[in-house]
Amino acid sequence: MLWKSLETQDEFISILSEHTSSLENFFTRIESSELPVNLFLKHLAILTDFGGEPFKNVNKEFANLFPDGILKYYWEEQELLYKFKTFNKDQKIQKPKFSNASLKINNKNISLKEANSLHRRVSIINVLTDLQKDAIALLLFGSGYSKASEQTDDAAYTLARCEIGSYLGKPDELKTFINQRYIYVSPIIKGAKFNTLGQVAQKYVAEYIKNNFYESEITVKIGGNLPNVTHADDSQRRLTSFDIVVSKNNKYVAIEVSFQETTNSVIERKSGQAKSRYEQIDKARHKIAYVIDGVGNFRRERAIKTICSYSDCTVAFSENELKRLYEFLKSFFET
Repeated sequence: MLWKSLETQDEFISILSEHTSSLENFFTRIESSELPVNLFLKHLAILTDFGGEPFKNVNKEFANLFPDGILKYYWEEQELLYKFKTFNKDQKIQKPKFSNASLKINNKNISLKEANSLHRRVSIINVLTDLQKDAIALLLFGSGYSKASEQTDDAAYTLARCEIGSYLGKPDELKTFINQRYIYVSPIIKGAKFNTLGQVAQKYVAEYIKNNFYESEITVKIGGNLPNVTHADDSQRRLTSFDIVVSKNNKYVAIEVSFQETTNSVIERKSGQAKSRYEQIDKARHKIAYVIDGVGNFRRERAIKTICSYSDCTVAFSENELKRLYEFLKSFFET
């Protein structure tokens, strides 16, 4: 699947780079391109890490996220409204039913050769369904603009990565953003083992921190330790290893990363360790932060709440949220 995405990446970027005056005109632009509409949508799903589980979560929480069936979004510095086309208050089923199959972005429907062949023979195939239009609007502008996202942590986490709409019509910024996202792990297109996914996610966060500080200012170490913080149940008092440790002079911050495909056993272990770790870290005058991909942790509410209770800074796995992490680090190291 990855090779199909890379093969059509330039065409995908060109669609997003071209200026359009409205979201409806943008839909027309997609349909008039040579890129099959389901491949365009697949690119958006990859960039936002949306697959089966996240779509199920949105289906479940849709009424809380968009009680009036309306998405608020910004287009050219103006706040606009998008009314979901598959939302109808007069029907018993009042919300969209997003899934890989219904959006035709599952493996069965995404074959590049078949899509291109059909597109050449029957041009009408390149027409977006109402459900696909709703999904595109959501994946472009879902981050931060729903009514509930300011009040519901789970909802905000779920849609945290849906921010690519802010780069529409900005080709240079767009290409940089997309290239960064394709480097960053996505279980939708990768079949890697969980430990490999974790390593890539940790590296992404570590590199983000390094790139925002001057190299001489801080030290960033993957798999690092904090002075005087040990395994609580270890008679040998070995130092505890953390996903990432950032330090400056004698100040230290541990960062734990929980990503979309973190297994239940791992996230529960992190939750169980949160209180004892926090107490040791606080006593040693260090700090601990968590980067949590809420998409994968949506159904682990109890564990996530525990982690948040014993954290100095908790952010989601998105560009805007990582900026918050940077600001937290900067503030701590400067005081």
